[in-house]
Amino acid sequence: MPNQDGQHDARRMAPATDRNRDAILAVLRRVLPQSGLVLEIASGTGQHAAYFSAALAGLTWQPSDPDAAARESIAGWAEHAGLANVLAPLVLDVRQQPWGIEAAQAVVCINMIHIAPWSAAEALFAGAGRLLPAGGVLYLYGPYRRNGEHTAPSNAAFDAQLRSANAEWGVRNMEDVAALGEAEGFRMDEPIPMPANNFSLVFRK
Repeated sequence: MPNQDGQHDARRMAPATDRNRDAILAVLRRVLPQSGLVLEIASGTGQHAAYFSAALAGLTWQPSDPDAAARESIAGWAEHAGLANVLAPLVLDVRQQPWGIEAAQAVVCINMIHIAPWSAAEALFAGAGRLLPAGGVLYLYGPYRRNGEHTAPSNAAFDAQLRSANAEWGVRNMEDVAALGEAEGFRMDEPIPMPANNFSLVFRK
């Protein structure tokens, strides 16, 4: 779409981002380091990257996405906000190793593993396990089942919608995700309930 100057504006908008960003930021303030590099996996529109990096000025934010239009949107939001601590978005598909980044102090992944094959979740933990130092944090956000059961009827409906779109997608079982982390050397903190029947999962290496 054109901006006020009549030039192309590549920024995309996801309404859910404005609804969940403050609740997520409150958790990130507690669990992320004060300084260092944060790799965001599947940054999508880039709204989260712009919002979090503005609020967490001591961190350098490295967004990424495999989709070219998403990367344009990410760059657009960073430029619009005038942020010096957001790097140019990486072309990154978690299933393609190496990731093109040498090290990070934390990895953030919001609303990805339920709209990707399970192999993407496996690759996320494997890659983060190689990338992060001892004590490094992997943060996940999204809907989860608990012990195989949905936590709300809306999540059950969402899961059915996802699986009808792609049989490899779906709301994941939290215990299965925790087991993936354990296999790659991560310990999961107590799950943090979030608005709209989501959870924050914090893994520490």
